[in-house]
Amino acid sequence: MKRIVILFSGEGTNLANLINKIHLKHAAIVCAITNNPDAGGIAKARAAGIPVEILDHTLFERREAYDEALVDTIRDYNPDLVVLCGFMRILTPVFTSQIRSINLHPALLPAFKGARAIERSFESDEKVCGVSVHWVTDELDGGEIILQKSFTKNSSDTLEEFSAKIREIEHEILPLSVVKILND
Repeated sequence: MKRIVILFSGEGTNLANLINKIHLKHAAIVCAITNNPDAGGIAKARAAGIPVEILDHTLFERREAYDEALVDTIRDYNPDLVVLCGFMRILTPVFTSQIRSINLHPALLPAFKGARAIERSFESDEKVCGVSVHWVTDELDGGEIILQKSFTKNSSDTLEEFSAKIREIEHEILPLSVVKILND
């Protein structure tokens, strides 16, 4: 069975979704790694029996030093694929040149790269919004697109309603992307 490592920083809603849809069906999630010792996703992974590694970025003086430790930790699990879902770190070439990974981004790339993509997309004049899954490269949110799905923005939606639509699409296309890659 193919092996996946998940990187996350927050509540772990996409981690939980991958556990439900992928884990031990299409692949084994062999580890979940977070940079945030208080991340809600830690409990979700542990509840599923998935090992959790907490690699607190605040304990490292340089991004490159953090990324070296991250690469070493990932290599201990020998994954076929690393999946970033809500991993709120800009990765250096120390990581991107060594680890085959994909990222979930809550906007239609190339629009709204980087942080606060949902809010910036919501506040924009764009009529069509959505979600992207892409390969991780040295360029922030600049790797080749694997899958995107869009929806037409409803001008009467609140940020909460808009965010819920983004999450729904994330929960649909991230598992599809992982299965597609692992089957190719």
